[in-house]
Amino acid sequence: MIAFLFPGQGAQRPGFLHALTHPEIAATYVEASDALGQDVRELDSEDALRSTVAVQIALVVAGVAAARALKAEGIEPEAVAGLSVGAYGAAVVSEAIRFDDALRLVRLRAQLMETAYPQGYGMLAIMGLSEPEVVRVLEGDAYLGNLNAPRQIVVAGSDAGLERVRQRVLERGARKAERLAMSVPSHCVLLDDAAHQLTEAARSIPFTRPALAYVGNRGARVLREAEAIREDLATNMRYPVRWHDSTIVLSELGVRVLVEMPPGRTLTQLASDALPDVAAIAVEQTPIASTAMRIRSRL
Repeated sequence: MIAFLFPGQGAQRPGFLHALTHPEIAATYVEASDALGQDVRELDSEDALRSTVAVQIALVVAGVAAARALKAEGIEPEAVAGLSVGAYGAAVVSEAIRFDDALRLVRLRAQLMETAYPQGYGMLAIMGLSEPEVVRVLEGDAYLGNLNAPRQIVVAGSDAGLERVRQRVLERGARKAERLAMSVPSHCVLLDDAAHQLTEAARSIPFTRPALAYVGNRGARVLREAEAIREDLATNMRYPVRWHDSTIVLSELGVRVLVEMPPGRTLTQLASDALPDVAAIAVEQTPIASTAMRIRSRL
């Protein structure tokens, strides 16, 4: 059983859209450009990637494009999961939402996030401490964000709040605490208003029952109803992402090969640590046909 994983913000790097080549990828770029009224290939330059809007759109485009290319090579997923904005790519591949609708919703999502906190905020990744240990040092405008692994926790908040957390966790034995390439405080109460606005917008977008297992962000559970996926996408910026739990759920479903869509490698590394008996493969910049061969060899 194969699952496709879709990375979130922080995985981006300059040129990642241009690094992908395949007829299905080229066709997906054209489709995305037509839906948004702009050339999406311009979104992966170093300057463009300073914008949360450009980053989030480009990540979803890359994920859906690579998934379509793999399907054209005969690699079909039976489950999907995406971290944060990656959930939108997962929802498209599960057929719960149309690609063009997802892109427009992602653009609004990113605009709301960027407008709410244009500067002075972000996220901090902490390695080497557990969730309870990190929670003990949180106060003021610093909040639990992503739970990527039992001892890899991401905190969201203001620059000053994150610096206080960084100092405290290092004093308490954290192996590393470093800022992520993000300028917004995702997955916490600071985005409550933005989540409400996105929820209102999502009500006008048609969703359908997914064609395969979709693992949600908020509860790390398989969601099989259209309305549940609508709520998950519209509100996931407001709640912590329990990514580690999501990978465990995929394993319990019977997944034996996890394939991370570009441009990420972090989800692959996390899966390799958490599930050593499950093959974890990152598409990255590898030719799609070569990636398809690697996947077949692990089935």
